[in-house]
Amino acid sequence: MFNFLKHAFVFSFLFFAYFGVTNKFIDVDRNINVLLLTFSIQFIFSYLYIFALKKYRIEGGNIRKVVIIGENQSVDLLRNFFNKNAEYGYKYQGFFSETNKECRNKYLGKVEDCFDYVLDNKIDEIYCSISSLSTKMAEKIVDFGDNNLVLVKFVPDATKMLHKTVLEYYDYIPILSRRILPFDNSFNKGLKRLFDILFSLGVIVFVLSWLIPIFAILIKLESKGKVFFKQTRDGLNGSTFECYKFRSMKVNNDSDKKQATRGDARITKIGSFMRKTSIDELPQFFNVLKGDMSIVGPRPHMVRQTKEYSKTVNKYMVRHFVKPGITGLAQVKGYRGEIETKHDIDNRVRLDIFYIENWSFLLDLKIILLTVTNAIEGEDKAY
Repeated sequence: MFNFLKHAFVFSFLFFAYFGVTNKFIDVDRNINVLLLTFSIQFIFSYLYIFALKKYRIEGGNIRKVVIIGENQSVDLLRNFFNKNAEYGYKYQGFFSETNKECRNKYLGKVEDCFDYVLDNKIDEIYCSISSLSTKMAEKIVDFGDNNLVLVKFVPDATKMLHKTVLEYYDYIPILSRRILPFDNSFNKGLKRLFDILFSLGVIVFVLSWLIPIFAILIKLESKGKVFFKQTRDGLNGSTFECYKFRSMKVNNDSDKKQATRGDARITKIGSFMRKTSIDELPQFFNVLKGDMSIVGPRPHMVRQTKEYSKTVNKYMVRHFVKPGITGLAQVKGYRGEIETKHDIDNRVRLDIFYIENWSFLLDLKIILLTVTNAIEGEDKAY
């Protein structure tokens, strides 16, 4: 989509610039219609091509055979990605490691065995776990790939979550430096804040203005207590703020200590509906307007959770370099609601950090669209 919009902008600029330079008469309405028709055809053709290519790859065409060397958390995620996303054109053949812990993942042998296997089976790409290889072995694999036209790629350990880096050259000397993050840019900050203000105002005026009275009555009819639930959450740079929600539980003393669980007796009937549809989160648009939160960002946790996870989860506090969000990348990828295992919080933090390091306005729009879609379709962990 980004490439399509970029091409459309450049083509439109050159199209009208031609008439400006040549001083030829231009029928603006007619030519705008021609441009719109051209872009529509290009858009349809592009997506039909992508659709056809994905189908072709699922059927076994246009594939690249890949193997993995080593084991770590990122390698496990990559293996699952290859197995579950045939439309990307990668065909996972198996992995090499000094230990064979999981036979079901197609263990192919020791690391030294990979060279003959790659040649005999015409492997296209080798993915290497950085933490599983010595420098000498990594250099040997790179040399092998260069000499046999096999692409070699390295996979960092997700649990270490290094800052995103960029390779620069001083003369011919390679230098790795920390990449400037998107939110370090004042324009990006301003664009995100402007969008937050306009979007939240729209929701407050056109949705919450009539929705609040309806749910206020329903909440009050079912149980005693306030309509809105306020809870202290951790925000930007470790500061705290009062996070607003529609009250979805009976008044209790455990709200700041215990997360909502499946079949939680504290949740009311109207509360269950609100939580499944995420309606209970809508008052947080007031938090966005105040500047405590953003529409998209890492979900804020209870103060008790932050104290706990900051000690047990590596890089957990990186989440607080940006404002928390009503929704986030981790939530649309299935890691919302109750944190049941260490795996849940590790992946939530991993996706939050990815969002922080790779933010774009289009990514925010995509996450918002996926959030709405998930709310309509329903989610397993929405309870």
